[in-house]
Amino acid sequence: MERIAFVGLGNMGAPMAKNLLSAGLSVNVFDLVSELARPLAEFGANVCETIEMAVADVDVVITMLPAGKHVKAVYLGDETSKGVFSLLKKNSLVIDSSTIDPESARIVGEVAHEKGIQFVDAPVSGGVAGAAAGTLTFIVGGHEGAFSQAEKILSHMGKNIFHAGGVGSGQMGKICNNLMLGILMSGTCEALTLGVNNGLDPKVLSNIMLQSSGRNWALELYNPCPGVMENAPASNDYKPGFMSKLMLKDLGLGLEAAAQSQSAVPMGSLARNLFALHAMAGNDELDFSSLFEFYQKSEL
Repeated sequence: MERIAFVGLGNMGAPMAKNLLSAGLSVNVFDLVSELARPLAEFGANVCETIEMAVADVDVVITMLPAGKHVKAVYLGDETSKGVFSLLKKNSLVIDSSTIDPESARIVGEVAHEKGIQFVDAPVSGGVAGAAAGTLTFIVGGHEGAFSQAEKILSHMGKNIFHAGGVGSGQMGKICNNLMLGILMSGTCEALTLGVNNGLDPKVLSNIMLQSSGRNWALELYNPCPGVMENAPASNDYKPGFMSKLMLKDLGLGLEAAAQSQSAVPMGSLARNLFALHAMAGNDELDFSSLFEFYQKSEL
């Protein structure tokens, strides 16, 4: 049986690790906030006090970390550590499911290749609910052999697993998806606000648009107007879900990638500005669909 180390046990990482344990796999877990790791012990995880203990003699390392700088520090080392790559045996498999900039993924991937370590970037889509249900979508970047190895592990945590291309392609695919999602949510909030302000019932308007050409994912599965969709964050005080600050981060990654490739993203830029204003108003930890409330309170 392959031994796995899972590092980063926040809102996404913890349920992902739990699904690996539920599949009967051997999993070491570590998080800098030890309280996040301890609950997994009851599901059979080996809770480790240090990252060095977590990755000792494992075959696979999975990380779910906040940003590129954290991923580089964990794998390549910094002033306080030599990095995980210095501790792994050759042909170990590393799966980074963090959402980071493609360049950071490529830098880490290049060092992994030099050390004879298999590396894929495998960011996810599906949110906390998808992580808990084991229905995440994984967007994977890496060579074919590494992808084939990773796919077997990822299948315990997700339902859709795509090979986007070489290292960094997973991040690029995720960035494009979330750029579109931010634009769609902004447009959905805008259209619903316009209708409500002109006397339309938001439930009726939502049904009209769902049966018309304005139909989209945000409207169909994640309606941002409170009371329209029972299980959506909007009907639960905008408890995330997917926090506004994370959407802002992903839109920022999209704009960085656009600048590097000289791609025009005017709608993405406007969406990022809207989410930045929303976050600055104190809503950064609310679900990103709470942008609807920002429209209600603002004169844009």
